[in-house]
Amino acid sequence: MMKKTYRTQKIAFFFLLVATLLIVIPVGIIVVIIIQKGMPGINWEFLSDIPRKGMRAGGIFPAIIGTIYLVSGAIAFALPIGLLAAIYLSEYSKDNLLTRIIKLAIVNLAGVPSVVYGLFGLALFVVFFKFGASILSGSLTLGIMILPIIITASREALESVPYSFREVSLSLGASKWQTIRNIVLPNAISGILTGTILGLGRAAGETAPILFTVAAFYLPRLPQSIFDQAMALPYHLYVISTQVPNVDEKIRYGTALVLLAIVLFMNLIAIVIRYQLRKKKKW
Repeated sequence: MMKKTYRTQKIAFFFLLVATLLIVIPVGIIVVIIIQKGMPGINWEFLSDIPRKGMRAGGIFPAIIGTIYLVSGAIAFALPIGLLAAIYLSEYSKDNLLTRIIKLAIVNLAGVPSVVYGLFGLALFVVFFKFGASILSGSLTLGIMILPIIITASREALESVPYSFREVSLSLGASKWQTIRNIVLPNAISGILTGTILGLGRAAGETAPILFTVAAFYLPRLPQSIFDQAMALPYHLYVISTQVPNVDEKIRYGTALVLLAIVLFMNLIAIVIRYQLRKKKKW
């Protein structure tokens, strides 16, 4: 009986390993190809100059700055609203049909194609609110797109905090909000940051939403306000890969490598913060 159980366990581990490799190896190959073909194009001029000669030369500095503005704006909009919504759903709302429908709708919204969010942002922010094609419209659109991810991850993180923590705090005379602020949130912050990391990655890499709301085909200057258009790395990569002929391969892959590096750098910062906060958890 023991031998049969051990054999079954080894078979299960083997299939889990194969499944992991099927995911990791293709991703690793893609990253290696991007680094191999993109590194020759990376230099100081490429990172700090504006595009020249119809985007066949020069650099991608305006697209880098535009991407940072858009991602920062999206997180600044989505994180507070998503966290407050998660607190309400996990701590204050009653478990009834309406609440369950809202939770299901939030989960389903996370799977809506990004082009739908782009059209929504175009209709609401660009046309209805008359923000025009601008950083503000693009950031709000990206913020709404990543909002379901942040709400879902934050709610799960809050609900993972043991209920006994709340009971002890309330029994000592703390109010419900004091308990949430001083006990629940500090112990759930690592999970909340996980949702933020996922949101960062999706916001930085999307093309369709910014195509409708902010992205400029060619803009050789930096935006001066949130109501200006901006270049962005995902759309710039799409343009030089499909719309501009005779672009050097190292420019295309160099742009992809910079976008990948920005996403990884943002994720790394969030992961370090999450790790430091996780060490302070008391359970």
